[in-house]
Amino acid sequence: MKRVVISAGKKALLRQWAEEYENSSFLEGDPSWFMHQVEGRENQEVMAFLASCLSYGSRPLFMPKIQRLLDLSGGNPYEWVMSHGYEQALPDSGECFYRLYTCRDMRRLLSSLRALMDCYGSMGSFMLSLPSPTALSALEQTTAWFSSHGSGGIIPLDTRSACKRLCMWLRWMVRDGSEVDLGLWSTVIDKRTLIMPLDTHVVQQAMSLGLLSSHTASMASALRLTALMRRVFPDDPLKGDFAMFGAGVGK
Repeated sequence: MKRVVISAGKKALLRQWAEEYENSSFLEGDPSWFMHQVEGRENQEVMAFLASCLSYGSRPLFMPKIQRLLDLSGGNPYEWVMSHGYEQALPDSGECFYRLYTCRDMRRLLSSLRALMDCYGSMGSFMLSLPSPTALSALEQTTAWFSSHGSGGIIPLDTRSACKRLCMWLRWMVRDGSEVDLGLWSTVIDKRTLIMPLDTHVVQQAMSLGLLSSHTASMASALRLTALMRRVFPDDPLKGDFAMFGAGVGK
C-alpha cells in the first residue's frame, strides 16, 4: 500500500482544528454531554457506555433516547442497572426503543452490563483485569463479553468492524487533560493506543485530506487513520478525532 505523506501544512491545519474544537462547547449537542450530568466514577462509566451504545444515526433522534435512560435511572445509572431497575422501566417486548433496538434488546444489553459489574464490581475494574493495557485489547474483551452474554445486536460481535461507538467510548474514558473526555481510565489504558472512531464526518474529512482512499469503515481503516494521526499527535493521536470530526461537521 502506498505510504501517505502528510505535509507540514496539513499537520498544522489538523493541530489548529484540534485546538479549535476540543473545548467545553464541544459538549453541546454531543452524546459525551450525558456523562458529565452524573456524579461518581461508576455512574460516569455506565452513563458514558450507554450513551455510546445509542450514538448512531441522527442526533435529534438518538439524544432523546439517551436522555430517557438518564431520566429512568434517576441520575444514578450504576445503581439502576445493578438493582435491575431497567426491568420495571422497560417492557420485555419487541416494542421499538430506538431504530433497530427493541426494548427487549435494551433489557438484554443492561442485563449483560449488570452481569459484568456483578463479576468485576465496575466497568473500570473490568478494564483493570485486561491482560494487555491497550485500546485494542479493551475492544476485544468488551465485544467478547457482550457477544457471549447475548448482546451482539448492539455491541459488535468482534473487532473486525470499526467498532466506532466503542472507540468513542474509550476516548471519553481514557483521554485526560480534556474539557470533554473524562480520563477516568488514563492510568489503565495508554491513550497513545486509542483508535480513531470512524464517524461518517471523520471518514469524509480524511478522504478530502487524502488520508483515506475508501469510505469502508473497517478496523483496518481505523487503525490506518490512527497511525497517521500519531504522526501529527505522537502522544495523543485522538486529538485528531476532534480535528477531523469538528472540521467535518463544520462543512
